[in-house]
Amino acid sequence: MATPHIGAEKGDIAKTVLMPGDPKRAEWITKEFLTDAHLFNDIRGALGFTGFYQGKRVSVMASGMGQPSMGIYSYELFKFFDVETIIRVGTSGAIDSSLQLRDLVIAQGACTDGNYALQYRLPGTFCPLADFELLQKAVSICKKKKFSYAVGNVLSSDLYYDDAQSGLEWAKMGVLAVEMEAGSLYCNAARLGRRALCITSISNQLAHPEVELTSKERHESLADMVVVALEAAE
Repeated sequence: MATPHIGAEKGDIAKTVLMPGDPKRAEWITKEFLTDAHLFNDIRGALGFTGFYQGKRVSVMASGMGQPSMGIYSYELFKFFDVETIIRVGTSGAIDSSLQLRDLVIAQGACTDGNYALQYRLPGTFCPLADFELLQKAVSICKKKKFSYAVGNVLSSDLYYDDAQSGLEWAKMGVLAVEMEAGSLYCNAARLGRRALCITSISNQLAHPEVELTSKERHESLADMVVVALEAAE
């Protein structure tokens, strides 16, 4: 039952999928955390693997960058492969000045400067939210493991290079961090009656551009976030 973007059959993909943006991160998570894993997708380089974490069957698949890409992959996983839960794991830029590098941000809601939700023809503005039970579990795991974390709104932006440099304006509304995928993921989950959560790790600070993790450090900083996502998975 392959789709235009996922070359798998029903049953190849677990009920819960972790979705980093980067295919190399998907491969890294699989090698570091899963056992008995196999590749179920490599179309367009969006690597997808299914394996086991402490006896629990889990899949990991790259979403690519941005809400359109996440929108495509999460929709197909939910709609055509019977996936029940998607947990995005990735990096974000701190908007809230109290957040430090490698802090975890659990996205309760996703503000956006994009237009993904316009397709639903709603007579107002839709507020994309995480699944509450998943969020509760993630918070409980962070507390138990004493990880540094914050819960609140993120900004799912369609812009990485923002000419107006408007990111910090969102701080006035209490938004914690900026990333690029949670909004469309949460919309798809709501529309299709599925569950979603976004957990990110702070990789840079908008107010201090010189404060930023290197590419190597970004990979290394994923471990805590991935553990939270895997342990929250069902």
